Amino acid sequence: MQKYYAGMNKLYVIKIGGNIIDDEKKLSSFLKVFASMDDKKILVHGGGKLATKLAEKMKVEQKMIDGRRITDAETLKIVTMVYAGYVNKNIVAQLQSFECNAMGLCGVDGDMILAHKRKHPAIDFGYVGDVDTVNVPLLKNLLQQNLSLVFAPITHDMGGQLLNTNADTIAQEIAKALSHEYEVKLIYSFEKAGVLLDADDERTVINSLNPSYYKELKKEEKIFAGMIPKLDNAFAALNSGVNKVIIGKAENLGELITGRSGTTIVNE
Repeated sequence: MQKYYAGMNKLYVIKIGGNIIDDEKKLSSFLKVFASMDDKKILVHGGGKLATKLAEKMKVEQKMIDGRRITDAETLKIVTMVYAGYVNKNIVAQLQSFECNAMGLCGVDGDMILAHKRKHPAIDFGYVGDVDTVNVPLLKNLLQQNLSLVFAPITHDMGGQLLNTNADTIAQEIAKALSHEYEVKLIYSFEKAGVLLDADDERTVINSLNPSYYKELKKEEKIFAGMIPKLDNAFAALNSGVNKVIIGKAENLGELITGRSGTTIVNE
């Protein structure tokens, strides 16, 4: 198996998209590459379509606004079971089979990620959380023990309330928090080859994207609307000390790690 080396004080924070979670073969292939990374690494995942399928079976109506799940009390139970339960432990078990010593976590464990219930002037998102703090000392301690950490996007508010938090945001906040301790590369891996000029043509990947070019593309409405939150997160991460942000296809993780694929987000 090919090895991917980064260095003693380097850390990868990698977000995996739902399309890979939903495909057993693709997930196994992705995790095999992730396991082969001989450096410090954190994987952040969502739940794919499994939470929605389970909600349908349990006759719990699901509401989405701008791609974000409205999380009522019953839905919170479902996403916690799926994200922090089955999906998280399935990923950890597969990583162990690839001789990668992994630990599955969510924001509640060890008070890792403290959040608050989202406040919005017009929309009640229910039990959706926005991140306040990340427990850097505990994270660093676990990483120093050569554990690969696997995060499900469930947080808490220190008042006994679980919260469903966007996985992209979890990845960004962990990367930002650890950027003072490590040289952090944040990778958003999803179904597209990178940021595309034409959302239907993977040959139109933008190799490098800086703030001025991004502003120009948004003005000309050449950025697919669904990419804007991801890109806003990417630039926010860079502005907070993250060394590099890469967006690209999960199946090409090895090439994303070495910079031979995807879109690199830069701050100059």
